[in-house]
Amino acid sequence: MVDQARIESVLKTVKYPGFSRDIVSFGIIRSIEVDGDQVSIQGALSTGDATVPPKIKEAIEAALKDIEGIGSVTVNIAVSMAGKAPGGDSAAHKPPSKIRYAIAVASGKGGVGKSTFTVNLACALKEILKKEGNGSGVGIMDCDIYGPSIPLMMGVQERPEIENNRVRPLKNLGIEVMSMGVLIDENTPVVWRGPMVTKTIQQFVQNVDWGELEILVVDLPPGTGDAQLTLAQTLPLSGAVVVTTPQEAAASVTRRGATMFEKVNVPILGVAENMSYLEHNGERQHIFGEGGGKRAAEYLKTELLGQVPLDPAIRIGCDRGVPIVLGEPDSPAAQAFMDIAHQVGKLLTLANQ
Repeated sequence: MVDQARIESVLKTVKYPGFSRDIVSFGIIRSIEVDGDQVSIQGALSTGDATVPPKIKEAIEAALKDIEGIGSVTVNIAVSMAGKAPGGDSAAHKPPSKIRYAIAVASGKGGVGKSTFTVNLACALKEILKKEGNGSGVGIMDCDIYGPSIPLMMGVQERPEIENNRVRPLKNLGIEVMSMGVLIDENTPVVWRGPMVTKTIQQFVQNVDWGELEILVVDLPPGTGDAQLTLAQTLPLSGAVVVTTPQEAAASVTRRGATMFEKVNVPILGVAENMSYLEHNGERQHIFGEGGGKRAAEYLKTELLGQVPLDPAIRIGCDRGVPIVLGEPDSPAAQAFMDIAHQVGKLLTLANQ
């Protein structure tokens, strides 16, 4: 007779479709019953993707079928509407209702300047809304729990306040900001396992008083792990912008990472190519190669939103807490960010009509 501990250890090898985390750690498995050689698995998850439950069921059956001592396996997966991550604490928690659009900025690979892109995109979107006479706010939610850099780039340092049991995001340059970086000391490392990351992102969505926002821009860490899945199932995303650099090494990883959004029914608004070229003496030097963004966009059947040049002023502005869109608005790099922001705004409207 096979015991429950043995079955659970096998189930820990079954990954959530498209992700690196297993279904046990996500809390999908609710009970394991063994009666002689018959095994019954009860599970539950929240998802808007109808293909996910049968995939999990098939994966469980495949993982257990060859274990000695098991005669038959029955798997039942209860499905509820998406609104929280698998294993979330309470169905009573709902996403913020006063956020009109929420967009993720993501990349399968680190080092592509995603956080720099995020702050400049948010500032550009705020400038566009201001020119249109739209007084609604723009916010940035930094989901890079282990390496938060948004506070530095946005020039926020103080601790947030708590009002009516909800955290008030910090505000600078007209942008609402929430990040792990404003909750811990600057030199304190975050040494957490996946469930803690999951819980933190849920709290950023549910327990932060974002107020009324036209757009919330979410900076995701590289890859397709806990943060990405938790966000997609906790906050209804209007779309995702995928950031890459021109070289094939970055673009190929970006393509793989971006397909994650298809699995969780989040539309890809387009691909932005960062560090595309260096302007020198009137000529463009392609330091990191050419065409990676275009190839990634073609693979993903989406648009190339634009190419942002490699400009030291972008780095300097972020180090000073004043993104180049605001610090040097007439520069070619700032104009590139503004052009991308205009496209994102139009695509959001079309995708969510």
